[in-house]
Amino acid sequence: MDLHRFVFLDPDGTAGRWLYVVVAAPTGVHYQQQYGGTSCHQGELQGFLVPVTGPDGLTALRTLFERDFRGAGTQHRPWSGSELDRLRDALRGITYWACDGDAEEPHELRLDEDRLTETDEAWVPVLTPDGPGVLVWPNSD
Repeated sequence: MDLHRFVFLDPDGTAGRWLYVVVAAPTGVHYQQQYGGTSCHQGELQGFLVPVTGPDGLTALRTLFERDFRGAGTQHRPWSGSELDRLRDALRGITYWACDGDAEEPHELRLDEDRLTETDEAWVPVLTPDGPGVLVWPNSD
């Protein structure tokens, strides 16, 4: 019996504004996401889904990827220092709430710079208090 399950995030593109982190973990649940603007990559990560908040961070991410990079995808591109600073700043505007079962604490997301080449619109590798993951939001295409 196959214990793996697959969840495609927002398959018909009608869910509106949302922002999640998929934290990598051996859960048997694989989250799938279209990302990369018009380059239309398909990403998948096994783990658990954490809703996060940060309207200003999401706006900054959309501005960077959709306006400045023109929604054409950025995977494997060289990032300038100022572009990386803008990406890091956008992530600082997003709150990840970690819970130990008794208390919740807010944390800023951090860019996982060891996986920078994976970074693209609607798919940004991040570090959380619960481990590495990927920040996802609706792809612009």
